Amino acid sequence: MSYKVIERRMIVPNIHELVVEAPDVARSIQPGQFIIVRPNDKGERIPLSVSDFDAESGALTSFFQEVGESTSKLALLRAGDTIPTYVGPLGEATEVENYGTVLLVGGCFGIGSLYPIARTLKEAGNRVFMVSEARSTYLLYWQDRYKKLVDGVFTITRDGTHGAKGHVENITELLGREEIRPDRVIVNGCTFLMKRVSDITRPLGLKTVVSMNPIMIDGTGMCGVCRLSVGGEIKFACVDGPDFDGHLIDWDEFLARRKTYNEEETAPLRKSDVGTVHHGGCCSRS
Repeated sequence: MSYKVIERRMIVPNIHELVVEAPDVARSIQPGQFIIVRPNDKGERIPLSVSDFDAESGALTSFFQEVGESTSKLALLRAGDTIPTYVGPLGEATEVENYGTVLLVGGCFGIGSLYPIARTLKEAGNRVFMVSEARSTYLLYWQDRYKKLVDGVFTITRDGTHGAKGHVENITELLGREEIRPDRVIVNGCTFLMKRVSDITRPLGLKTVVSMNPIMIDGTGMCGVCRLSVGGEIKFACVDGPDFDGHLIDWDEFLARRKTYNEEETAPLRKSDVGTVHHGGCCSRS
């Protein structure tokens, strides 16, 4: 079986939007779940969050960062191409209730992947605020979509070209200025973003949910590669997650495991012409 690529485009430097027709997945997926794709029969399996889906048309949208050989092959796909693998839905859906006020924090591919969660939170009656963090204005996307959906949209850019200037640490100042008192924080993006937000919200006593993105192979709990320590227990991101309490993650262990295959990911790019130009403007991984 193969799956048709409806669209693949670089939406901001180094971040690509991938829209694939997979009706069975689109009919059953829930916000927070993920899929695994392969760009060709010999490609490695790549887990991706789902940023939008339409059960009627069968289309699903994901964003990915080009970081190695396999994601570079994904970045070469064109509309009309087919891919051999599109597996899902995988993982547990994001827990959604009427919490009151929810703050979403996204960076890189996480800006897009929070969108279906925002939609479900609004349907549950929450006040929802979105904060997008990026190095500069040119790395922001889907801001207009969020403005039509949530109660407030804010940006933090490191060069100050849009919104507040600085890093995600400025989020406490932003919340104070806007008089936003979240009952829950949900973070999606690179590992460093999720760790830093969790470090900020821990002393404030704000429940913080992060969507973990470890190395993963089968996505069904069989291989054990995606294991991580949560509250002193071993968990598997593919079947127990991907959402976890950010205050209970062993971040040092997780960061060390994330670096295990950095050389294997990037070495093929240095030997071939597979990869496209890396702009280095976003976070470290997809």
